[in-house]
Amino acid sequence: MNLPDTEAWAIFASVVRHGSFSGAATAIGVSKGTVSKAIARLEASIGQALFHRTSRRLTLTEAGRPLAEHATRLLADAEAAHEAALSAADRPAGRIRLAAPMSFGLGNVAPLVADFLVAHPEIEIDLHLSDARVDIVAEGFDIALRIGDLPDSSLRARRLCSIASHIVAAPAYLAAAGTPRDPAELARHRLLGYANAPGPWRLTGPDGPVSIVPNGPLVANSGDALVPALVAGLGIARLPGFIVGREIEAGRLVPILQQWTPAPIGLHLLTPPSALRPARVEALIAFLAARLYDPCSVARDGDLPDGER
Repeated sequence: MNLPDTEAWAIFASVVRHGSFSGAATAIGVSKGTVSKAIARLEASIGQALFHRTSRRLTLTEAGRPLAEHATRLLADAEAAHEAALSAADRPAGRIRLAAPMSFGLGNVAPLVADFLVAHPEIEIDLHLSDARVDIVAEGFDIALRIGDLPDSSLRARRLCSIASHIVAAPAYLAAAGTPRDPAELARHRLLGYANAPGPWRLTGPDGPVSIVPNGPLVANSGDALVPALVAGLGIARLPGFIVGREIEAGRLVPILQQWTPAPIGLHLLTPPSALRPARVEALIAFLAARLYDPCSVARDGDLPDGER
């Protein structure tokens, strides 16, 4: 049996991680030609193309997408094994790709990244902020922070904390349209939709759980984009506290139906499937888990194990 071309698979994983042949070549210290030849060897050995190539973009093919997960795991295991073999006195070093939602990332993650880099001067972080759900493996991320329910997947997931949500409206809107006293009254109001938390609003109150389907003049995949419409008196929305907290404090928005509690939203830390991770990634995971305990939390899930599932 021929041994697998592990070098070529590692180079393939690096191309996936960095999004280009030139980026991978720079990162691993070889020529772009070496990277091209390694990918060509792999494609010849499996009889299928791994990438769609255009002058502006490099994307995985259908054949390349599942192989990227295996190759990324291989590269991560090799990096972790190498770092484990180094002296314990050596400090974690290297590059980490971190993805986080836009609003939460700007307010809560970016300041922590700055603190982490001060404490770990030999580590570099590529911080990607977007409300779109990234493909961690295919796009080469080491860590992703995600808010909301998680679909079943092979990714390793750790719940960090629960984030409070509020049902809010501007005082002017409530003065004109009336303040709902019961969730059933929301049916006659303009309810703005937050696309990152799709589906009905699930509330729990004195009479048990209820579900409300939002139906209003605006739906946005950014909670921040809903705030001007709310302040302008265009309706009611359910949004996380890190988006509307300042508006509530300033009196521009008012929480309503406070005896009816929206289900808390989980903040999760996701990593690729491999159990082996480089020391630099382990260091950032531990840092984020410790520091994101309180800033976003109204109720830490004390009865949940603080581990991975």
